[in-house]
Amino acid sequence: MTAPLLDVANLTAAYGHAQVLFGLSFQLHPGEVVALVGRNGAGKTTTLKAIMGLVTATADRLAFRQTSLLGLPTYRIARVGLGYVPEDRRVFTDLTVDENLEVGRKAARAGVSPWTPERLFDLFPNLAEMRGRRGNQMSGGEQQMLTIARTLMGNPDAILLDEPSEGIAPVIVQMMAGAIRAMKAEGVAVLLSEQNWAFAAGISDRACVIERGEIRFQGSMEALMADAELRADTLGV
Repeated sequence: MTAPLLDVANLTAAYGHAQVLFGLSFQLHPGEVVALVGRNGAGKTTTLKAIMGLVTATADRLAFRQTSLLGLPTYRIARVGLGYVPEDRRVFTDLTVDENLEVGRKAARAGVSPWTPERLFDLFPNLAEMRGRRGNQMSGGEQQMLTIARTLMGNPDAILLDEPSEGIAPVIVQMMAGAIRAMKAEGVAVLLSEQNWAFAAGISDRACVIERGEIRFQGSMEALMADAELRADTLGV
């Protein structure tokens, strides 16, 4: 197996004096989709924020492309090739689709085919029909697609996606699943925080089940799907 893009060992995180994560260890490889699944409050979002330097965290190892992320500010973490799509989307509501994409533009590494608006419109056809529409005139699902597209304009090697299916229409969820598969085919790795079990199971290679800030299971999605008792105990499905 190739060296991991993201290598996490014994990650802990806290909000003030309240510890949320307790020694998480996992890896993400190129072109792989790994789902962090668990009930609400399990620590999925905090895991993504800890990786991006948005909460207080410690680890024996937290590295991306063999560059340590420990102690780096968030903007430096983004520059090493790690994209982040937060749960609340954060599109620039006064800017158009085209303008939002330009905000995210960053040069690709040498030898890597860059993401362009045209490539992204193939990935998200709905956005092609609203290039001049402002963010505040878009639905939640459309904003979610725009946020992912804007992140891809930064040409990341991996993307952290926080609850991409939450609160959006089923037809947009299906489009989102297709887009994630297309990103994987392009070699972009995805670390997905998700409560929607069916959505996560349909697109992920591996899963990490998080319960109360600890990993209860780590393995292939097929193995998790086969363990009905574990799913019922930790996910309620």
